[in-house]
Amino acid sequence: MTEADRSGRLTLGTVLTTAETRFDDVLAVRHTFTPDGLTGTADLTAEKVLAYTRRQEPGNKVGTSPPPLWLVFMADGKRRSRFLTAFENHGHLPAEATAKHRFFDLRPSELLSSLRQRLVVEWSGDTINWAKKGVAAAGFPIVEISDPAPVAFPGFDRLVISFTELQDMVEISRYRAWQHALSSVQGIYLITDETSGKHYVGKADGTERILGRWRRYARTGHGDNVALRALVGGDISRATSFRFSILRVFGPDTPKADVDHSEAHYKDALMSRTFGFNRN
Repeated sequence: MTEADRSGRLTLGTVLTTAETRFDDVLAVRHTFTPDGLTGTADLTAEKVLAYTRRQEPGNKVGTSPPPLWLVFMADGKRRSRFLTAFENHGHLPAEATAKHRFFDLRPSELLSSLRQRLVVEWSGDTINWAKKGVAAAGFPIVEISDPAPVAFPGFDRLVISFTELQDMVEISRYRAWQHALSSVQGIYLITDETSGKHYVGKADGTERILGRWRRYARTGHGDNVALRALVGGDISRATSFRFSILRVFGPDTPKADVDHSEAHYKDALMSRTFGFNRN
C-alpha cells in the first residue's frame, strides 16, 4: 500500500489494486506532443499511439527489460496526465532494431479499458521522467475521473438491449437521456429469451413507467413474474440471455384500460401465453 493510499487519497495504485494488478508488473509512460512523434490530438489514434510507444531509443528510461504491462498517458497541462490505453509488452524485437531505435512487441490490453480518456493523474516529480515503474507510479494522485461519453437514446421503436446493458442503463449517468425518456412514458415491452426464443409481454403503467419497471428486472433478473422467476431462480446470470425491447408507448395520462387492452393484443399476436412466459 502506498503512502497516498494510507492518507485516504485516491491514487493510481488504488485503481491498479482494484484491477488486481501488481505494481511491479506496470510501467507508466507519459507522452507529449512533439514534431517528430505525436504532433496533436489527430494523432491519438490506436494505431499511431501503438507505433509511437513501441519505438524506443536504446538506453532510455524504459530500460532493457521493462515490465509486462504499459499504461500510456498523454500530457494534459502541467503535471496533469490523461490515460490513453494499455499495452501488454511481449519483449523487444531484435530483428526490427536500428541504430537509433529498438522496437517492442506491444499488444493492446483491456487493463483499465473503462477509464480510457477519463482517468487523469498528477504526474508526480520531474515530468522529464516520462517513464516510471509501477511502484513509483502507484502514488500518482488521481485528479479526475470524468463521466464517459453520453449514449444517445435510439428512440422507443429502435430500442433493443441485452440484460447486461439494461443493468448499466438504469444506473449509469451516461444513459441519462434513456432514463429521462423511459421514466416519462407508460408502455408495453417485450422480453425475449435468446436461449429458447420464448417471449414475455409486459406492461408498465401508472406512476411506475417503463424505467421503474425495468429497474426491477435489473435488480432481480425476473421482475417478479411467475414464469421468469421459475426460470431464473436464484441465479441472476440466467437473465443474461434476455433481450428487452418496446412494443408501444403511451403518455402518462393514458387510462389504464387502454394499456391493458394493448397488452392483451400483443400477447395474442405473439402467442406468448401459449408458447411463451405469460401466464395470464
